[in-house]
Amino acid sequence: MRKTAFVYEPASSKSERDSINIIQPSRLQYTFELLDSYGAFKLPGSHLVSPREVTESELLSYHTREYIEAVRGISKGDRRFNPHNYNFSEHGDNPPYPGMYEAAMAAVGGSLAAAELIAQDKADAAFNAGGGLHHAEPHCASGFCIFNDIVIAINYLLGRGFRIVYIDIDAHHGDGVQDAFYTTDQVLTISIHEWGHLLFPGTGETNEIGDGPGKGYSVNIPLTTHTDDDIYLWAFNEITPALVAKFNPDIVVTQLGCDSHYLDPLTHLSLTTRGYMDVIKQIRAFNRPWLAMGGGGYDVAVAARSWTLAYSIMMDINLPNDIPDTYRELYGLKQLRDIEEPSINAATKIHARQFAQKRVEEVKRLVFPYHKI
Repeated sequence: MRKTAFVYEPASSKSERDSINIIQPSRLQYTFELLDSYGAFKLPGSHLVSPREVTESELLSYHTREYIEAVRGISKGDRRFNPHNYNFSEHGDNPPYPGMYEAAMAAVGGSLAAAELIAQDKADAAFNAGGGLHHAEPHCASGFCIFNDIVIAINYLLGRGFRIVYIDIDAHHGDGVQDAFYTTDQVLTISIHEWGHLLFPGTGETNEIGDGPGKGYSVNIPLTTHTDDDIYLWAFNEITPALVAKFNPDIVVTQLGCDSHYLDPLTHLSLTTRGYMDVIKQIRAFNRPWLAMGGGGYDVAVAARSWTLAYSIMMDINLPNDIPDTYRELYGLKQLRDIEEPSINAATKIHARQFAQKRVEEVKRLVFPYHKI
């Protein structure tokens, strides 16, 4: 049995965000309860861990002191800080709310706790579903993300001499993480996402390949609307395994947003849990120490099912499809995996495949030569 860890703090799954923001912390509670109903945390090698405290230097490894102080102040209602200066707005993606500083710190603390376990060889895979806040920038919030737990966790690992591949399968481009490591060859970032012309944050074109020593170490695979399981997995497999093998990382870090699902209310890709699982299985097949974070996923039931499936793959177990009675009676969910698939007409599928083929060819032309592939 593999050594795995799942990060969960009950307090972090309850927040005022639930009433004002489409990112609902209750997703974490539902995921934990679903895994628990399967007895996942009673299995040998599987452990529940809590977020740890975050040091000031760890937070400052990415964010500015001014921004950290502003988040702390705005969270307490301190009127000395103008929320708009830091991209907080009642009418935007980042509405300020009481306790947001503590919630953001819990996400960072969860990813650092998971990173410590990986760095110390106490876990083969560690999953902080409450993390994955890949849009946050050093000086401002962005796209529901306040502190960038991913960058901070990767900086922690880099400080201990590890070489990192970062793989982002969220439907939104992992712009904040890409920006943080755009000029280094110590982190290879790979983001497969919905095309930026169609979806926030508008970035992630194939020609964003890094700069200076980092040229060739930022990789983007944009996909168009209604990309299905087969096209998505084909595009992923055409690019990612070859680069991971050539880069030969010490640790694989992933953002496992599940908003690529066809039921997601914010995005336009058409994956099912089958496609999502196939990608997670491919990441597992890299057979490297694995630090995983959550991310997007705005249908709560889809997020709970997807992240439960992801953690089961980290544990190397196959969960029954019938959801246990205790959970089904509480929430009405009956099946862990999708039974239905989206209906996509032939012309749309052809367009999605041609779009993917063109972008894959561009990545191979622009990036592969830097890695002698």
